[in-house]
Amino acid sequence: MNLTILTDNYSLPGKPLLAEHGLSFYIETDGKKILFDTGYSDVFMRNAAKLDLSLRHLDYLVFSHGHYDHTWGVVPLIALYRESIKNKISYHKPEVITHPLTFYHKYKEPFGEQGSLLSESRLASIFQLSLRKKPFWITEKLVFLGEVPRTNDFEGNYSDGKIYKNKIYIDDCILEDSALAYKTDAGLVVITGCAHSGICNTIAYAQSICAETRILDVVGGLHLCEAAETQVQSTVQYLKKVSPLSIHPCHCTGFAARMAFVNTLPLQETGVGLTLNYSE
Repeated sequence: MNLTILTDNYSLPGKPLLAEHGLSFYIETDGKKILFDTGYSDVFMRNAAKLDLSLRHLDYLVFSHGHYDHTWGVVPLIALYRESIKNKISYHKPEVITHPLTFYHKYKEPFGEQGSLLSESRLASIFQLSLRKKPFWITEKLVFLGEVPRTNDFEGNYSDGKIYKNKIYIDDCILEDSALAYKTDAGLVVITGCAHSGICNTIAYAQSICAETRILDVVGGLHLCEAAETQVQSTVQYLKKVSPLSIHPCHCTGFAARMAFVNTLPLQETGVGLTLNYSE
């Protein structure tokens, strides 16, 4: 599996690529091309073009959850397909895989819109939607985890804004937050968007679904940017026990968490333009 970071809060030094508050990964594995999240704007597309990666022939588009910094880029992606039709350029619309709650309306004061700009029905008129609460194997080695059980008492137990559900607005616990897990002979690669469900909960669920305890890498947002020190330290202790061979923290991980990791965990430099290669 090859994974390239198209959108992150930071760009690697020396690379003429754009960064923004968002996340998007381009993944190739088992002959499939997968886009994991679309960031906040067209930045992922502009970076893909500079990296000579085509987004016109994706097999799957996976959304980790419904927040703006992971879904709003789908609008320029749709425009790319329209442009392809107009200019008679070959393209293929991907199948969309995500949790059923991803496209529900969300808002947060004082910012307003917090979730997807397009509703489920609107997206269903453009893409084939595969809405999954349970784990779904995209390939023999890559699984979309579906809804992640929140079993730890130190993470995943908060709300962020409101979600419109059953005709009322309620606190949004971001229950749709999910991740990918990839099986290698050396252990699992856990790929997260924001890990609102809790990175430790997510790792534990990936281990259970894949029947594998070894963790090769953790790549993605860990959502520790606003976490209490107790949560950060509990996360560090958990990760030390899990003993991943490397950690590539992105997006919403936060500076304090990175500093807490640096002397105790195998922290790796991460940013837009990084390509990671994992053998089977």
